[in-house]
Amino acid sequence: MNYGKSEWRPLLDYVEMLHGKSQFRPRGVLPYPWEDIGPGYCYGPAFGHWDAVHIVLDLLEDNLDQARHQVDNLISLQQEDGMIPSIIWMRRDAPADWAPGQTHPPVWVSAADMIYQISRDKAWLKNCADALKRQVSWFEHSRSTADGGFYYTDIKNHLWESGVDEGIRFMQVPEGEKSCVDACSHVYLMYDRLLAWQQELYGIRDRTLEEKRDYLGQYIRNVLYDRETGFFYDSWSVDCPEYRHLCFEGFWPVIVGAADPEQAGSVIERHMMDEQEFLSRHPMPTVSLTDPLYEKRMWRGPAWNSMTMWAAMGCMRYGKYEEAGRLLEAALDGTYRIYSQTGCIWEFYDSLGGRPEQVQRKPQTGFNMPCRDYLGHNPLHYMARLWEECRHGG
Repeated sequence: MNYGKSEWRPLLDYVEMLHGKSQFRPRGVLPYPWEDIGPGYCYGPAFGHWDAVHIVLDLLEDNLDQARHQVDNLISLQQEDGMIPSIIWMRRDAPADWAPGQTHPPVWVSAADMIYQISRDKAWLKNCADALKRQVSWFEHSRSTADGGFYYTDIKNHLWESGVDEGIRFMQVPEGEKSCVDACSHVYLMYDRLLAWQQELYGIRDRTLEEKRDYLGQYIRNVLYDRETGFFYDSWSVDCPEYRHLCFEGFWPVIVGAADPEQAGSVIERHMMDEQEFLSRHPMPTVSLTDPLYEKRMWRGPAWNSMTMWAAMGCMRYGKYEEAGRLLEAALDGTYRIYSQTGCIWEFYDSLGGRPEQVQRKPQTGFNMPCRDYLGHNPLHYMARLWEECRHGG
């Protein structure tokens, strides 16, 4: 390895070992070699969701074929209507079916794009583009709102399609198909990548798709952004301070490039880089340290390394390499410190630097602390490579 600090090496070696332990031959509904989201996952083995995407990013440089297989497996699960289901349980006693009405954030397109930039395999990219076109159609027909945005079903059934289990944004809001800042951002990402892939594959410029992307971008910038606080919110809270919360999901417009430069600068400088909010000892808390609903419980305050990675990528998109490097370095330092104490990696971390065993997961279940040896939210090799890129200013 020629990336990362020397003191991170034992941690990165450990993660590489976990990848090796978590790889399996094709089985059941998965036609390609697949990787478990982590040998320590309390409900595992399992495949899918954005966990699989984070694993792909960690494999990019050292095992491109395995990375491609994970995307191929995700695409192979696509249903006739275009939906890609959430998580596939691979336990011997698991039900044969999975949640047929639940999808997951479509961030796989970012990973597929990175794979193509390395492989330049246009036949493979065409398969991805065909799947993405069907998935875009499904989101338009199944997750669109009357005001021009998109939603996740968290707001209707609290089954956590967004990946943010028990998130505080939905604790006090009336149910209904209201635009969610993360869902809108993720659909913007899909539009943007599909446009780029069609241009790459066919040399065409899809004006209709371009108009959809640009309209959604304007919606995000003009409707979901509050200039006074300099942050993005959901449609039901942006103009209602009593419903507003400073949550990680407000960073997604920056991550996908929907924010304008002024908005991105405000989000990064006023919030990401504020030590009283999101630049904690182990960044980034999923809820601002200043929010009254912050607590040391799963997605209500602890730090998830994968989310810190996405935030850093958002900084880099807008040329904020120093800021991205600060986030990545602090997260990797914190992860190494806990690894040296516990001998393992964890599903998520105390954003204030405490022991993971003292952080809650889901108190109403039998598993009330973060899972050990969880790969799906620990793309530590990729984070270390990004840190190197930031050191050299991109």
